Amino acid sequence: MTVDAFLAWAASQTEPQRAELINGQIVMMASERLRHSRVKAAVYVALRQAVANAGIMGEAFTDGPTVPIDSFTAYEPDAMVRCGAPLDGDGMIVADPVIVVEVISPSSAHSDTSAKLIGYFKLPSVRHYLVVDPDARSITHHARGADGAVAATTLTDGTLRLDPPGLMVPVAGLFA
Repeated sequence: MTVDAFLAWAASQTEPQRAELINGQIVMMASERLRHSRVKAAVYVALRQAVANAGIMGEAFTDGPTVPIDSFTAYEPDAMVRCGAPLDGDGMIVADPVIVVEVISPSSAHSDTSAKLIGYFKLPSVRHYLVVDPDARSITHHARGADGAVAATTLTDGTLRLDPPGLMVPVAGLFA
């Protein structure tokens, strides 16, 4: 299945389905634990506030929009930030996120730290990939430098600097 066919399938569902397209196959996503949902919401709120504080043109999204990786793979991150003018409100994709966030769970930890790490950085727009561990209350920040190299650091406190686009996010705020 292609990403376009997947999006058409998703739009045709009478009941919303939580799914991603991986190598042409629809993969249903498991139900979330309440801790996961709370952290995901806190991450979205913190990113939205950081965008507002920085005064940049852009917006934060929580899960729902699809990020196409290639013709046969599309992920639904837990949160993301896109810079630029607002997208059409009827759209279903964000093709050019700058920051992508996955909150790991027991069922997603492996793919969030392997295939998705590789996949998101296939997109030229992605500068930051955050893997949030609700149990350890830690953030692993994968950042693409100007030379294209990706470096990772793990934080449990302090302030997360996401530049570009110039956001400062208190780590504690991601677990509020």
